[in-house]
Amino acid sequence: MKAVVFEEHGGPDRLIYKDVPSPRMGSGEVLIRVKACALNHLDIWVRQGIPAYQITLPHISGCDISGVIEEVGGSVQGFSIGDRVLISPGQSCFECPMCFSGNDNLCQSYSIIGAGSDGGYAEFVKAPGKSILPIPISLTFEEAAAFPLTFLTSWHMLMTRAQLRIGEVVLVLGAGSGIGSAAIQIAKLGGAKVITTGSTEEKLRAARELGADEVIHSVKEDFSQRTKELTHGRGADIVFEHVGSETWDKSLSVLAKGGRLVTCGATSGPKVAIDIRFLFSRQLSLLGSMMGTRKELLDITRLVGERKLRPVMDQTFPLREARQAQERMVQRSHFGKIVLVP
Repeated sequence: MKAVVFEEHGGPDRLIYKDVPSPRMGSGEVLIRVKACALNHLDIWVRQGIPAYQITLPHISGCDISGVIEEVGGSVQGFSIGDRVLISPGQSCFECPMCFSGNDNLCQSYSIIGAGSDGGYAEFVKAPGKSILPIPISLTFEEAAAFPLTFLTSWHMLMTRAQLRIGEVVLVLGAGSGIGSAAIQIAKLGGAKVITTGSTEEKLRAARELGADEVIHSVKEDFSQRTKELTHGRGADIVFEHVGSETWDKSLSVLAKGGRLVTCGATSGPKVAIDIRFLFSRQLSLLGSMMGTRKELLDITRLVGERKLRPVMDQTFPLREARQAQERMVQRSHFGKIVLVP
């Protein structure tokens, strides 16, 4: 089969489009002919090489995958050859206490396809039968690949970890990112007033179209100061943070009393300092979040299928142009998801 692999860590030039052996599946797995695979920043970090992901080289990236079942393992039930499916990015054992309690993203063996195993930058991919879901009939393959990881991450951050309540003010950093564009929609669905940031006028216009109540030009304006102006000095109840050291201090400073900062990433750097006095005197909460549960993904898939949430597409590239696709992501010139099509 054709796939995009990297044989050593480094820049986008390490990505190679070549022939590789097709996956060999076990009895509890299915083989999927990939129809679409969306990019995520995790693809960049894994290709660059980070300690959190000890992968075997050569490696095939790709966490968000949709396609058609080509083969079904003997112990897999409920699916047949030809079914349109998407793969849950998070892979857990479904046998441990955390999995049985519904907190499968806290499973000790939890991993992400495309990081802990080969992913969807290929014509075929294998996945555990327990990790696949039917694609709603209303969605294209590209749309089905464009929402699982980002919407799951954003939903878990806002609804589960931060416990969003109707009428609260949510500041979403980076409207143009996959999780940012998802968070705007989820926060609005939850009844919040949404303020968001973007680096260009086009991104700000697109954010308003998604439902953002107020937008802040992150290059021309101080988002912390502007958020306080928009809230008459009160600040935001929730800050949706995923940028890291570049924005951390301002993200903390803009929180209202009793506010919650929820974070899932550190794109600009992982090291930050905290004045503990500010933390306890304003009774703030700092919440870490990673991915989400299978139950949450099922709920999100239903909402996307009903068009109550909408995958945001930026641009589609043929698989052989994965390098150009990743370069577009690194340049941060996109709004929404970049998708590869074999």
